[in-house]
Parts: sequence; structure tokens; C-alpha cells
Amino acid sequence: MTFLLVFAVFFLAGAAYLVGEIATAPARQRWLSVRRAATYGQMEVRSNVQGESFGDRFVAPAREWLAHWALRANPRTSMDAIAMKLYAAGLGRRLSPTGFLALKGTAAIAGIFFGTMIGRMGGVGGALLGALLLGALGFFAPDYALTLKGRSRRERIRADLSDALDLLAVSVEAGLGFDGAMAKLSEHMEGPLAEEFSLTLSEMRIGESRSGALKRLAERVDAAELSAFTRAIIQADQLGTTLGRILRVQAADARLRRQAAAEERAMKAPIKMLFPTVLFIFPAMFLVILGPAILNIQALF
Repeated sequence: MTFLLVFAVFFLAGAAYLVGEIATAPARQRWLSVRRAATYGQMEVRSNVQGESFGDRFVAPAREWLAHWALRANPRTSMDAIAMKLYAAGLGRRLSPTGFLALKGTAAIAGIFFGTMIGRMGGVGGALLGALLLGALGFFAPDYALTLKGRSRRERIRADLSDALDLLAVSVEAGLGFDGAMAKLSEHMEGPLAEEFSLTLSEMRIGESRSGALKRLAERVDAAELSAFTRAIIQADQLGTTLGRILRVQAADARLRRQAAAEERAMKAPIKMLFPTVLFIFPAMFLVILGPAILNIQALF
């Protein structure tokens, strides 16, 4: 038992270190690229093996292997689809698809290990069942968490869209161009919508066309309201229509969509409350109402 505890401690420490290395790999890679660019043109002779860090020699291959294994375990997905989910959840700049797949593989291995440790008290069958259940939970839990985070972020974007479009309309009517209005919006607003507009503006500044950057914005967020906004702006650019009026119309449409969504959620609330009522409230009511009668009947016999 002591050996198992010691092994579990070392396993947890190794898993925590591996997850930390995976999560910080993109930032370290960017720092390494900047360092190489700063020393470009300077000659330095060193051994490649001695210059490689522990992460380059062991963690990076382990991450690639885990990512490859996780991708093969779920052939219906792809790196592009995972990248879009990461961007939709706001994690595209901090976590790469390879890192996310490696995280899934690590969680699955940890689940198999702990499932085996917990289920071994029930014999071989219990160990296999525990490894299967917790391994599957560890493999699919990151996907579920990523989906929830993306859905929550999308709802925040929908809630902020009408106010953002009003601010864009005011800025354009005051004489600013569309790019300047987006920059002003990014400065004065906070939240995921401001981050997406800032990223779109950065793409346009490095040479991406406005229509291409707006299409990428609609693909990242995947919200009907934002897709309608981007299509309207692209059409206005092509036809030469005044942007101020277009933005006002889109803001009003976003408000109507938000109101309709709120009314739909309100209509679904009674149905969602039905199951908790049946499961928790009705049994207590039956116990209070029928309990004394049952006791009196038992007393008669």
C-alpha cells in the first residue's frame, strides 16, 4: 500500500509537470523565436545535444506522441476543427491544437491509472471497469469543458453585440473610418467581443483584406448575429453603401435577436423546472399528506 501511495505521488507530480510544459509550450516557442531573431547573423558553435533542454528532448516528443494517439482515438475530428474550437473558446493564442490533444491524452492516462487503483478493490473486473470509465471521462472531459467555454463566450458576444454596433455607428457617423471605429471599440470595451475585434483589426493591419478578416471573424465566433453583421459590412464595402445606416440596422436586428432568445429561454424554463419538481417536491408533498393517513391505517390493524 505504501508503494502504491509513493507511486501515485510521483505519477501526479510527473503528470502536473507534463501538463505545465504542454500548456506553456506555445509561449516558450514564441520566446525562443524572438531570441533566435535577435541573435540572427551571430555565429556560435555548440553541440546540438548539449544545447537542447529537457523539454526539447523528452517533453516535446511525449507531447507529439500523446497528440497523435488522441487524434487517432477520435478520427472524426481534425486539427483544423480543434483550432476553430480553441479560437471560439478564446484559447487559440494560448493553447495549440497539439497541446490540447496532448492534454486529452494525459487526462485519459491519468483516468486509467486512478480508475485501476480505485477499481482494484473489486477485483480484475472492477479494475477494468474503473479504468474504462475514468479513462473515457478523462479523454472526453476536455472536449466538454471546451464546448461549454465556447458556448459561454458566444453568449457573451451576443449580449454585447448590439451595444458594440451602436458604438461603431456613432464613431462612423462622427467621421471615423471603419478601422478607426473598430480600434476605438477595442479601447473602450472589454470582453470577448472586443478581443475578437482587436484580432480582426490586427489581421487587417498586417495585410489581410477587410472582407477576409471579417469572414475569419465570423468563422471563429460562429454566431448568427455576428455572421449577419460581417455579411452586411462586406456587402456595404462592395456596393459603396453608407456604413452608419447599416450599423444602426444591424444593432436593431441584434437587439431583436437577443430579445427573441430571452423569450425562448423564458418559455423553456417551466419545462426545465418540471423534472426537479417531480423528483424532489412531489415526493415530499406525498409524504406529508399521506404519511399521517398511513400511520392511522397501520394503527387500526
